[in-house]
Amino acid sequence: MRIGVALGFCAVAAAAFLKADDPPASVPATPELARSAWARFKAAEGRWVGKSTKGWEETLQYRTIAGGSTVLETSFDAHPGEEMATAFYLDGDRLMLTHYCVAKNAPRLEATAFADGGRTVVFTFVDGANLPTRDKGHMDKAVFRFGADGRVVSQWTWYENGKEKWFEEIVQTRRP
Repeated sequence: MRIGVALGFCAVAAAAFLKADDPPASVPATPELARSAWARFKAAEGRWVGKSTKGWEETLQYRTIAGGSTVLETSFDAHPGEEMATAFYLDGDRLMLTHYCVAKNAPRLEATAFADGGRTVVFTFVDGANLPTRDKGHMDKAVFRFGADGRVVSQWTWYENGKEKWFEEIVQTRRP
């Protein structure tokens, strides 16, 4: 029962987060917005601490690799003792991410909408490795908000069997 209540609380909190903080309108992706967001991910280089609405903390690191073509975010302890990675990159004029998940799959998402002058980036599912069908559980949507206070807030949606299962919001703060 406690797990169900906690999951329900997280979903309600995430929904309130989206309703309360979303700008009135988002705009579709453009090459200019994709490049601007890409620059924000590159500027995130360094070590961060993430705190989740599910109650856990993680250590994150953003590094620019592969001749400046990819920003690699590594996350440790989002799942106890596990490390995951998310690669952000430009594919032509599209901003993409591939998330290497503890669920043993690698969904690929594309930035499809921007808001708040490009400070909010919405990524949606395109395809992925080790996903024989879309209904196999995977991260399906991610929203990144680059705050004026220097924090990055990400919100992830899990998708399985035709439904969004839960939302998760992670507030990332740069370590000194």
